[in-house]
Amino acid sequence: MIGCVGDDDFGALNVERLRADGVDVSAISVHRDAPTGSAFVTYLENGDRHFVFNILHSASGHISITDTADALLGRADHLHVMGTSLISPKVMEAMREAVRRVKARGGTISFDPNSRKELASGSELAAFVEEILSVSDLVMPSGSELRILAAESDESAAIAALLDRGVGAVVVKRGAQGATYYDQSGATIHGAPFAVEEVDPTGAGDCFGATFVVCHLRGMTVAESLRYANASGAHTVLFRGPMEGVASFPELDAWLAGRPAA
Repeated sequence: MIGCVGDDDFGALNVERLRADGVDVSAISVHRDAPTGSAFVTYLENGDRHFVFNILHSASGHISITDTADALLGRADHLHVMGTSLISPKVMEAMREAVRRVKARGGTISFDPNSRKELASGSELAAFVEEILSVSDLVMPSGSELRILAAESDESAAIAALLDRGVGAVVVKRGAQGATYYDQSGATIHGAPFAVEEVDPTGAGDCFGATFVVCHLRGMTVAESLRYANASGAHTVLFRGPMEGVASFPELDAWLAGRPAA
């Protein structure tokens, strides 16, 4: 993971949690003069959420390609881009360089737009998202993000528009309705959801995306990748807090045992 945290307890906690989960944290730098970025979530009665971010002026806003990050990119064959990380020109420039390095090595790019209205920064962000789309091999939007990305009100037209741009495959995240995969060959594969009692939806889409990418890179079939990704998202919503429901493959296998899809 490439990132930047402050020299504070929040930063230390996040880095240690990631390290304990097996993440290579060598490219997460520590900024001595800026605090660790934070996000607060308000849960509304209708099920919607409102986010309050302290990201732009935090250590996260100072992400750069350090020597350690450069070495990490020098052996990376895949880069996963998170839309919520695109919060400043400095971050976008670092992301641009990371994408260039990985693509130059023949690697692939996946993109989870994960757009939040609270982080939107106008035309510059929109132009950069277009830039990332132009080099993405896999894009994983939600239904609303899909229509915004493709500037199409109809879902089928939006999917076709992204594939026409050269995106290799699109996975539409549908929350409690599962997810659907589309690719250049014309394949359409739906992954059925798992029925669970939701406690906290925050982080479910991130876990879905990360799991699908890992399964895909491991050479699993699309159907297998969707099943694990849907299970990962469903497992996450059972816990309060976006990091508390993250599961390993053995944990997902145990959770899936004997559990039918919805």
